[in-house]
Amino acid sequence: MHVDTILDGIIRREGTTYVQHPADRGGPTRYGITLATLERWRGGPVSADDVRQLTEGEARQIYRARYVEAPGFLSVTTDDALLTALVDFAVHSGPRAAVLALQRAVSVTADGAINAATRAAVARLAPREVAWRLHMIRIELLCRLAERHPEQRVFFRGWMARVMELVPHGD
Repeated sequence: MHVDTILDGIIRREGTTYVQHPADRGGPTRYGITLATLERWRGGPVSADDVRQLTEGEARQIYRARYVEAPGFLSVTTDDALLTALVDFAVHSGPRAAVLALQRAVSVTADGAINAATRAAVARLAPREVAWRLHMIRIELLCRLAERHPEQRVFFRGWMARVMELVPHGD
């Protein structure tokens, strides 16, 4: 699977319209890109209107740079299911959270940076097994988030549907 195909799925899951849900801690969002993410990307203050006018092309650039390349996911795997799981986790919960979960899934010291030990541990396991473990850790994380922040429970069903869409099925 090409990274562009993974980004197609991210855009589809995130949606293309501008939203500003009162319970969403991310605030103004389009294509899943929040105001804070856009500020970091552009290197300065942006407005809700800037988020509203964000193009899909710029959103894809942000996703590729911040959520695929910067965490180093392509150095870990080329497996479609595992790469999709990592990128989607990073988009939804942050790249550091995705890397920490990956390290936990493969039983290496969780330091939030993909290193030789992480790559070697991933290589020792079947990619499908790593993806499965990663999804289970993600579900656990989202359950804890909903428990600690009841105002976020409005999103819980959508979060679970999103993860379940990516869980490998069959043998």
